[in-house]
Amino acid sequence: MVTLPPFDIQPVLMGERVMLRPLLAADYDALYAVASDPEIWAMHPFRDRYKREVFDGFFADAMASRGAFAILDRATDEIIGGTRFASYDPITEEIEIGWTFFATAYWRTGINREVKALMLRHIFQFVRIVVFQVGADNFRSRTAVERLGGKLVLEYKRHHGGQVHDYTSYHLTREDALSGALATALQRV
Repeated sequence: MVTLPPFDIQPVLMGERVMLRPLLAADYDALYAVASDPEIWAMHPFRDRYKREVFDGFFADAMASRGAFAILDRATDEIIGGTRFASYDPITEEIEIGWTFFATAYWRTGINREVKALMLRHIFQFVRIVVFQVGADNFRSRTAVERLGGKLVLEYKRHHGGQVHDYTSYHLTREDALSGALATALQRV
């Protein structure tokens, strides 16, 4: 059972080039069309997520989280990826952002920064800390989180689906984010 926070973790978030909207069951085929590219998962601990039978569980978890988004290109109205909020902790006032992926055509285009700016601008109204759990060998994602201002707080083993993987945990506060790569975009927070 998912315990939802007392604020909306699935609002429609509109950017200049992207729109984030709640993930729907009807989005499965379009999102799998993006996720079926093995290159997306090459640095991820679960490198076989491009396989339909593996993606099925990922999608089911996303739907059950009640914090998942479809990311749409506003120019084409096509789904180009997904992300989500999860694991809200009212005691520490933190929430996780993760499970983010994009079609490779959108890599190095600034789309990830726009998505993270939209999510952070929204969520910093309600929490003190945003947590990012990143596979230890996923240097692309680790570098992106560090550029946002995220601070490495933990290296650990994560058990999932009968597998054990090396992970890192980063914390990002509003203050740290205001000195990171999205400082200008977050000034309105």
